[in-house]
Amino acid sequence: MCQCDNSEAVSGPCCPSSLTDEMREIIQPLLPVRDLRKGGGVRKYGDRLVLDSIFYVLRSGCQWRMLPRDLMPWDAAHRWFTKWRRDGTWDRVHDEFRRQVRIGAGRDPEPSAAVIDAQSVRTSEGGEARGFDAGKRTPGRKRHMIVDTMGLLLVVAVTSASVQDRAGGRTVLTRLAAGFRTAGLVWADGGYANSVDSRLLSWARDALDIVVGIVKRTDDVKGFKVLPRRWVVERSSG
Repeated sequence: MCQCDNSEAVSGPCCPSSLTDEMREIIQPLLPVRDLRKGGGVRKYGDRLVLDSIFYVLRSGCQWRMLPRDLMPWDAAHRWFTKWRRDGTWDRVHDEFRRQVRIGAGRDPEPSAAVIDAQSVRTSEGGEARGFDAGKRTPGRKRHMIVDTMGLLLVVAVTSASVQDRAGGRTVLTRLAAGFRTAGLVWADGGYANSVDSRLLSWARDALDIVVGIVKRTDDVKGFKVLPRRWVVERSSG
């Protein structure tokens, strides 16, 4: 049973999803600082308990209403999760942890190369965001994602499954160029360029100064085969 309380003095994890002290040192400076001059009451729950409650839901996959009573009320945890999603806090936290992992692996903090892929996900919900991927025969949505060469997420966009890889590729490549100036090379599979349509490659080169390299599967290979540079994004999307 989790032994958290509402104090900021709680030290160390109390359940597998809880923050370690090392993680908290990285996250704390990235959280919004409350301006007491704007008024408002004293906060009832500290940042650490808020984060532990949110991470419990994300790690366990449970519904918000099933949050254990010895954490914080589920509706308060959900409010903080939504607020930090809207103001970009989660993006800042994710980016900083990715930089720390890259540095720990002896890499530069920012990537110079990346890998792009798209994956259709079957779903019966989504309204206008739901479509049909004719190639994969999958109804639902499609994830367009770019990862670094370690498989760490850089950019993601979710569309209807009917959106072609090349169209979704323009969206995430544009975001990559805006957020990662050092990224100059992106590997992709044959779905992003073929003998009929290779305009994505020239557009990326001319408009974004990004070289898109196509890693092709050999026709004589049957079944699954690990392709150089491509496997990292397959691992991340799986």
